[in-house]
Amino acid sequence: MFIKDFKAGLRRIAPIIISAAPFGVLFGAVAVQHGMSIAEATLMSAVIYAGASQLVGVNLFDQHLPAWVVILSILAVNFRHILYSAAIARHVDLLSPWQKAVNFFLLTDPHYAEIERQAHSGQPVTFGWVMGLGIGLYVPWMVLTYAGCVLGAFIGDPKSIGLDVLLPVYFLGLVMGFRKRPNWLPVVVASSLASIAAIKFVGSPWHVSIGAVVGIVVAALMPLPSNTHSEIEEG
Repeated sequence: MFIKDFKAGLRRIAPIIISAAPFGVLFGAVAVQHGMSIAEATLMSAVIYAGASQLVGVNLFDQHLPAWVVILSILAVNFRHILYSAAIARHVDLLSPWQKAVNFFLLTDPHYAEIERQAHSGQPVTFGWVMGLGIGLYVPWMVLTYAGCVLGAFIGDPKSIGLDVLLPVYFLGLVMGFRKRPNWLPVVVASSLASIAAIKFVGSPWHVSIGAVVGIVVAALMPLPSNTHSEIEEG
């Protein structure tokens, strides 16, 4: 059963590896440009395993900032993963504590999105399936980071060929994937406006967390969809 579910998870994550490939290569290229060795960049991918936070960290490392500033900046960008883990907790309640811990370490944006889709379709979220999702993206991420480090000298400045727009386009695609959910538009609008205001008056990377918190507050204040009320009453 585990092998069957694992293979199903691998099949689900396979198309996403293609879209994630530029990010892994981009991080590797940026890392070596900022003075990191191939081993250091690959280790960072293995331990932190969060593309956006890794890019923020690399750009802050050579600015001679206090360590706590760098750590808090990375935490601000990665804060959404705390929200992800809270959102999917009800979907993985059958997993043991150590299985949940492994799953949460491997949790990424597409990993979260696929778990939500799996649960929304009424399919079980098993340990084998989430491992197929997680490991299916984790291992290629290491390989892509290494490739980016090696090819960094040939890529040059990522901005010169437009690679710097990959991250916002990627997140936009994830957000649009949930556009059929109830209350999607007001939550997205509120979160976007709050993030825009925050980046102007507070600065990066705090606009990420501020936008997320405002979106959560708006979502909490919105009335529940009628079908949700019915499910609650039946339960």
